[in-house]
Parts: sequence; structure tokens; C-alpha cells
Amino acid sequence: MIGILADTHDNLDMVRRAVSLFNEMGCDLVIHAGDFVAPFAAAELGNLICPVRAVFGNCDGEKAGLVRAFQGLGEIREAPATFSHGGLRFLVSHMDGPVKRLLAATPCDVIVFGHTHKPFTERSGGILLINPGEAGGWLRGKSTVALFDPNSMSVDIVPL
Repeated sequence: MIGILADTHDNLDMVRRAVSLFNEMGCDLVIHAGDFVAPFAAAELGNLICPVRAVFGNCDGEKAGLVRAFQGLGEIREAPATFSHGGLRFLVSHMDGPVKRLLAATPCDVIVFGHTHKPFTERSGGILLINPGEAGGWLRGKSTVALFDPNSMSVDIVPL
């Protein structure tokens, strides 16, 4: 199981709920599609029992602090980020705009993105697109994350 979140925007209560859910579900990886905002929010991910792969979002101004917060957690870098996990090729971006371009240009199985604060899953040309919605819940009043089962390629959007 892979836990996916984005747009946490410093909401520590929701980050803690997400961490608890991901640990309870036995996630072996967590993907964060950007907009932590401050390093203290990223540091909460240190309570996960699995590594984290993340990208910076447009609201992540304190990048050096986020990189320091990620020491020992996993990896954070500029988007788009590509990596393989469990035999699948992932592409992670924060912004939704480049997704259509990336679909055509990057060989991958799963694209994860955030920014819109709207949960979204769709298959496009054999590629699974996942936006977990906003974990922070500030914009729409609903905090959500995604649970992705790489064996069945199924995604559940879960309220926190």
C-alpha cells in the first residue's frame, strides 16, 4: 500500500491523522505532492514507519529548511520527480498544468499531482492519474488523502 497526500499547508492535526492512517494501513511508501509550506509540517512525517518521496509545491518557499527536515525521512526535490517502486514507474508533480504534457513525454505508470485541492483519479492512455485532494483542508473544508494499492492499481480517496 502507498499513501499519497498533498497540500498539507501546515495543518499539523491533519498531517498527524494522515501519518496515523498510513502507519495503520502498513504503507511501505508515502508520496507527498507538495505544499508542505513550512519545515515543521514536514518534520511530522518522521513518525511514519516508511520512507517518503516528495516534491516542492508552489507554496514551499523555505526549501533549504524542508531539505533539512527530510534528512532521514526520504527524498524531497523539484518537480517533476521520477522514480520506480514495486515495479511501477512514478512521476510526481505538484502543479496540475504540466500533467498533460508529462503524459505524452514521460514513460510512467502512475502520475501523482496536487495543487488543485480536488481529489481526482483517472486512467489516461494506460497511465493512472492520482490527485489525493488537500490534506490540509483549509481551502475546501475537506481533508483527504489517497491509498493506492499497486497490486490492483486501485485508489481510495480517504477523508481524514
